[in-house]
Amino acid sequence: MDAIAPATANPADERPSREEAEAAVLTLLKWIGDDPAREGLRETPSRVVKAYEEMFGGYENDPADILGRTFEEVAGYDDIVLVRDIDFHSHCEHHMVPIIGKAHVAYLPHDRVLGLSKIVRVVDIFARRLQTQETMTAQIATAIDDALAPRGVAVMLEAEHMCMAMRGVRKNGSTTITTRFTGSFEDQAWQSRFTDLVRQR
Repeated sequence: MDAIAPATANPADERPSREEAEAAVLTLLKWIGDDPAREGLRETPSRVVKAYEEMFGGYENDPADILGRTFEEVAGYDDIVLVRDIDFHSHCEHHMVPIIGKAHVAYLPHDRVLGLSKIVRVVDIFARRLQTQETMTAQIATAIDDALAPRGVAVMLEAEHMCMAMRGVRKNGSTTITTRFTGSFEDQAWQSRFTDLVRQR
């Protein structure tokens, strides 16, 4: 359960105020060598903090709350439920630059199903935190496994990391793929069906 609990700072650490956060942005503007007093930057500290509230809003949400409501009326359906091509934007926890990609999430129902929008919202919750792609992949699978107890879960993330495109090796267009399979999806035949469905166009 630790993997899906809301990510928080050390409880002993007091969360900085908005004013302190804006002051930190001001310090960075000075550090990079620009003039925070010039017209284009005067409101930047407040804009950055407001943007961070949106981009990192996943810390305020518990996926277990989102996944709490399920439906038992499935009329005997027991095949793959797949939501593919879920756009997401996250941020690398090492450099705090964007990770841009798509998530493909599937499960095999046992006796209950989820509202499809719940899957999208779970991806969004984990994306709006500082992440590694590997961790995010595992978190999505674990959250659905814990909430729904399906016969299996399959998650694939495909993403471009700006920490490779904007700095370091500076290679644009390279894609990282990560997967997590649980339950029946650990069987190669089910993995192949999942992959075939993801790739169908």
